[in-house]
Amino acid sequence: MLSEDTYSEQSVSAPTPNNHKFPGIDLGSIHVDTPVMLSPMAGVTNWPFRVLCEEFGPNGLYVAEMITARALVAKNPKALRLCRFAPSEHPRSLQLYGVNPEITRLAAAMVVDGDMADHVDLNFGCPAPKVTRHGGGSALPWKLDVFAELIRRVVSVCEPAGIPVTAKIRVGIDHEHETFLEAGRIAQEEGCAAVTLHARTTAEYYGGHSDWNRIGQLAQELSIPVFGNGDIWTAEDALEMMNHTGCAGVAIGRGCQGRPWLFADIANAFAGSSVRVNPTLGQIGGIISKHARLLTDFYDGDEQMAVHDLRKHVAWYLKGFPVGGEVRRQFMECESVADVDAKVAEFDQNTPFPMAIADKPRGRVRYARKVHLPYGWLDSRNLPTEEREKLFGDDPMDASY
Repeated sequence: MLSEDTYSEQSVSAPTPNNHKFPGIDLGSIHVDTPVMLSPMAGVTNWPFRVLCEEFGPNGLYVAEMITARALVAKNPKALRLCRFAPSEHPRSLQLYGVNPEITRLAAAMVVDGDMADHVDLNFGCPAPKVTRHGGGSALPWKLDVFAELIRRVVSVCEPAGIPVTAKIRVGIDHEHETFLEAGRIAQEEGCAAVTLHARTTAEYYGGHSDWNRIGQLAQELSIPVFGNGDIWTAEDALEMMNHTGCAGVAIGRGCQGRPWLFADIANAFAGSSVRVNPTLGQIGGIISKHARLLTDFYDGDEQMAVHDLRKHVAWYLKGFPVGGEVRRQFMECESVADVDAKVAEFDQNTPFPMAIADKPRGRVRYARKVHLPYGWLDSRNLPTEEREKLFGDDPMDASY
């Protein structure tokens, strides 16, 4: 892997000096030197990508992609693969998703008993219909009793083992059904060490601009650290969010897709430095090749699976570069690491980073057409016994991936 020093000749100064420095955060027994978190993203934040991010920005918090509690309890092979960490990763951060408090507790117990992670994050922020239609993700905080019980049960297992528990939430289901302040207070009362707020509602999905004022509201409301999430595309965005909201740290999702060096930029910014990393096309080619090899290890030597997984990352890595549609198409046809290396070798090594897209949104930007919820979900803030039996009786959480 090319070290940050390799990029020094390509580094540039931020438009304005940064005189602010931000301290680290304590999450129980874990100290995070740089208050930045890699947000879990399905199909993205497996350990190969986390390692790349961590190499650029050590001493942050890099969270594994969401693990379905039911699948983990069932020892689903894909779930177990997603729980793997590279030897260099510390702390090891794992995110669990569940609706049934007892199933989620059992999953947390597996994590503790198997020494699978040093930190557990709970997902109450996912807006995907396949999650919310079962009452999970960003739908669950609407049911105050189940939300509190799930956190309580997980903390009861993790806390004695010295494993801090955090929670990821959204503003609410929509602006008529906001939950973030209540959810933050409950998370704090039930023993969470921190809360991350994605400042959009479920209905807003990833469209428009997140409302950072809500992050400021939650930060003022809670005594535990609040991480702000939403629309951080550059280190300057991270600084602006910290200064605007008073949050304790930032969580980075789509902004780092194809840009693992964003964590170096943020670490520099939070340390008061204006140095930024802007790799050439040749240097990005080196990252792509390394990513392919790490993914091969992740897939136990299966190069075809590795390079197929790499395809979406290549599209993000090459965003804005004048490489042409044919080159992009050829990457989509790669079937081995050798194929990837051959395409990388054809890059113009000195093509500069396209600064015109440096602060532009990445990944999917869209609104959800409809929020999918269990029937009658919004009728009350609690889940009656008979409704629990309907939701949990047949264990609606699929154990497959």
